[in-house]
Amino acid sequence: MAENYEDPAGSTQMFRAFVETPAAQAPSNVSVHRSGGGNSRTGLIAAGAVVALLVVVAVVWLAVK
Repeated sequence: MAENYEDPAGSTQMFRAFVETPAAQAPSNVSVHRSGGGNSRTGLIAAGAVVALLVVVAVVWLAVK
């Protein structure tokens, strides 16, 4: 075997172990619902998509007019 040989079964076994393990329970002192971080970023991305869509619609409307 070559020195750089990686056993493909090793990564498969690790993946299966990851998939088959039950989901970890959140600690009782950590809230499941976030009040900031992830939600504000998702909202910002959604708002950006809406603004981009409105800009495209305005450009098409001006081109047709």
